[in-house]
Amino acid sequence: MKSESANEHQKESSKDILCGIITLSDSRTSKKVDISGKYIENEINTRYSLFSRELIPDDEKKLIETINNMIEENVDVILTTGGTGLDTRDITVETVESLFEKRLDGFGEIFRAKSYEEIGAAALLSRATAGIYKKTAIFSMPGSPNAVKTALSIIIDELPHFVHHVKK
Repeated sequence: MKSESANEHQKESSKDILCGIITLSDSRTSKKVDISGKYIENEINTRYSLFSRELIPDDEKKLIETINNMIEENVDVILTTGGTGLDTRDITVETVESLFEKRLDGFGEIFRAKSYEEIGAAALLSRATAGIYKKTAIFSMPGSPNAVKTALSIIIDELPHFVHHVKK
């Protein structure tokens, strides 16, 4: 189903990708109970390289600081989980979108479409988003393990292709 140019770009893309994971949660204080973060870590480790996995509270300044620290260490892709809902403390979307130099609207659109097939109209509650900041791709996913599995199924194999274009 891929186009010829997409296949060419995929061939030109390096699989040597450094990833960072950020879980935002006020209720989880241990990586042991961070099922979604652990799932992302396992998936990254089977294909790419993991720089770090951070667990932080739902705090705008801490999120920006953690993102910038990862970028300073030359992380290619940052995957966030949590903080994308509608609660007052859910600040991920507003925070990362304020940083984006370019948005990757297709990620959220496809995520919601796929989620709708899985869970119905509750998919409307998702604010999954993605974009580019300082030549780094950032994907922000909901915190539920099932949502993370859905999101990763969309992007995990395309990360080299994203990085190929982002680093140009």
